[in-house]
Amino acid sequence: MSQAFSHITVLLEEAVDALVTDPAGCYVDGTFGRGGHSRRVLERLAETGQLIAFDKDPQAIEHAQRLAAEDSRFQIMHASFSELEQAMKTRGLSGKVQGVLLDLGVSSPQLDDPQRGFSFQQDGPLDMRMNTQAGESAAEWIARASESEIADVMFQYGEERFSRRMAKAIVNARQQTPITTTAQLAAIVSAANPRWEKGKHPATRAFQGIRIHINRELEEIEQCLDQALEILAPGGHLVVISFHSLEDRLVKRFIRRHVKGDEHLPVDMPVTQAMLRQRLKSLGKAIRASEAEVAANPRSRSAVMRVAEKCA
Repeated sequence: MSQAFSHITVLLEEAVDALVTDPAGCYVDGTFGRGGHSRRVLERLAETGQLIAFDKDPQAIEHAQRLAAEDSRFQIMHASFSELEQAMKTRGLSGKVQGVLLDLGVSSPQLDDPQRGFSFQQDGPLDMRMNTQAGESAAEWIARASESEIADVMFQYGEERFSRRMAKAIVNARQQTPITTTAQLAAIVSAANPRWEKGKHPATRAFQGIRIHINRELEEIEQCLDQALEILAPGGHLVVISFHSLEDRLVKRFIRRHVKGDEHLPVDMPVTQAMLRQRLKSLGKAIRASEAEVAANPRSRSAVMRVAEKCA
């Protein structure tokens, strides 16, 4: 087993309070990580309650399997949360789930372990895959992608305004020697960044963009949100914690669209509430980490939690 890296669960009490409405219900944790949310959910559940968790990361699965051996109410799926609808259908639970929790982004153990290739702070293999057993690594993608594709990824997913300058530097550098480590990539994009932001590493946005692309993070979030709505029971809660604006924008738009309902009704027809077919009700405003939590865990600073309830 790999070296253990600590993880502090963000918005732990707030998320579980919003999620668990029936101690005897069935719940889904779409991002097990190191199990902080899952363990707290299990503390709230009755003996007849059930929790099914998902994670792509083999190291997270190791931790989850130990929890499953200790608690028969818990099951773990080595799969993306974009596969949750099929998993619930197989178990006869589609439309019967009381709550779905999604804690998006990269976990602290993934960031802190240099062997995973997520961090520009420490040198390690340029991997960035959440599931290290499948798919293309960041190093493999950078070795074959065109300059325009690299630039587009960093701009669209990392919101890096100097993406074209950085992409050109990457392509020039790889002609001299393969880019296989995080230190290499960080040095290349940092040197190509003419305006370093105070308090932010100059490679931050580039690394974010490449990581999101490698793991298809935004596409999987969109797929998961649609599926979560299908598997929820009427009155069930959707709880989503986001860590950057692209994620939160997707979640906010998804909730708003289903709160608003059908937008394609004839303009000259009197519309009743039932005709709108509203599928979600937004529960309160977005929740952020308290000052005390941010002081204890600076990574919680960017967290935004949104909660919605499936309409009957």
